[in-house]
Amino acid sequence: MSRIFLSPPHQTGQELSLIQEVLESNYLAPVGPMLDRLENKMAEITKCPHCLAVNTGTAALHLALRHLIDLQRQQDSRPPLVIASSLSFIASIGPALQLGCDVWLCDAEEDSWTLDPIQLSHAITQAHAENRNILCVLPTDLYGQACDLTAIKGLCDPFGIPVLCDSAEALGVIREGPAPFAQVFSFNGNKIITSSGGGILASQDADLIAHARKLSMQARENVVHYEHKELGYNYRMSNLLAAVAVAQLDCLPERVQARRNIFAGYQERLKDVNGITFMPEATWNTATRWLSVIRINPHHFGCDREQIRSALEKEDIESRPVWKPLHQQPVLKHLRMFGGQISDQLFSEGLCLPSGSALNPDDLDRICEIIKTTV
Repeated sequence: MSRIFLSPPHQTGQELSLIQEVLESNYLAPVGPMLDRLENKMAEITKCPHCLAVNTGTAALHLALRHLIDLQRQQDSRPPLVIASSLSFIASIGPALQLGCDVWLCDAEEDSWTLDPIQLSHAITQAHAENRNILCVLPTDLYGQACDLTAIKGLCDPFGIPVLCDSAEALGVIREGPAPFAQVFSFNGNKIITSSGGGILASQDADLIAHARKLSMQARENVVHYEHKELGYNYRMSNLLAAVAVAQLDCLPERVQARRNIFAGYQERLKDVNGITFMPEATWNTATRWLSVIRINPHHFGCDREQIRSALEKEDIESRPVWKPLHQQPVLKHLRMFGGQISDQLFSEGLCLPSGSALNPDDLDRICEIIKTTV
């Protein structure tokens, strides 16, 4: 049998025709009609009127943080402070650290596995006690689950703290409550919609997107010759890759529903297995279930997460532990952490199962049978 991957690309069949359209237009540079088309489609999907397509989701985060830093430089000479989710991929805070920010980390909450507003409140209180200006709060929408923006913005808005959501894993989520200052999405190869790489910075703030767009093209001034008053980056997305993303975006609702059906399929097959529970769905959103995630209690199930992962791997089935919390990463052990017990437990017990939208019922049967017989 061929290998079952965790989250492989799922093409629509329209990619080649749009790539051919780009080739025939000869717009191969990082500008062109297809890039405009992608940004317009993302504005419709995200309901953010201003969208910028760049070469990675990480670059989008970098540009948003750089914009906020440039604004705050006028207020405070100390390193900017970013408060972020610990249960996340390192790219969530990598740009902040590379830009010289101080980063404080907050635990996850049990009900959603996303940023815990209680720990965030403690962090904001501590920052004020130390007379620190907070550049932004940076929660992660984990595995297609939206963070609790109502609670988070309720803590941030009274102090004018922007909320920048790392939504790389959550394109297509239906979220209740207020909108963040900005969101970042990813088209990496394992996402629901992929162009092999690329990302989107989306915001209601026209000034943010205008500045980020300028920075993404080496911060060139709008004059005939090449002139630069600030340093920028070469971050624009290719017009060619934009065609791949455009070809898939029309299928986003179907791809999300397929992932939700796969999650439901795992639930049905494993519902009576003692010691296995599922990542909850928070009341404030309809999650995409980008990845189907289970939690294994080794005392009740009879073996641990790593034993299940190894058993699946022996059958050429890819699975992956839940993100190792950032406060556990050796390179980040110096960062201040608020809480941590929930994130640590989820890492110890959590396993991401194959979730590609083309996964079929036979694959689900096979995966679940291996899990059940691993004890």
